[in-house]
Amino acid sequence: MDITYRKVGDYKIPNLDLPEEAKVPLGRWGTAHKDYLMYHRPVTFTTMLADGTLWKHLQEVDEQAEKMFNQLVKEICEDEGINEKLKEKDQICWVRSMNNVYNRATELVNHELIYT
Repeated sequence: MDITYRKVGDYKIPNLDLPEEAKVPLGRWGTAHKDYLMYHRPVTFTTMLADGTLWKHLQEVDEQAEKMFNQLVKEICEDEGINEKLKEKDQICWVRSMNNVYNRATELVNHELIYT
């Protein structure tokens, strides 16, 4: 394996190319997980980036988290009786309840998938 170098000042820096990855736009969950890895698990982040597995991993986490979030919102709404009838009857109560459900589901997804 031939490694070429470029000279920067008094230092020789290797010319390394990272493997190409298909970079598709990430959703909010994939972006949050990327930030977590970058700032709290820098070795894991750098290793995955160098291996070419980072974006695939982030896409998988994004998809899993979105499915989990939607399922949790659906289950919590069913359990607590938050439905269209409540929305017609008392919109403010429905909005308050849905915000509460979204916040709880977000907290669970963050705890289970994003910040681990």
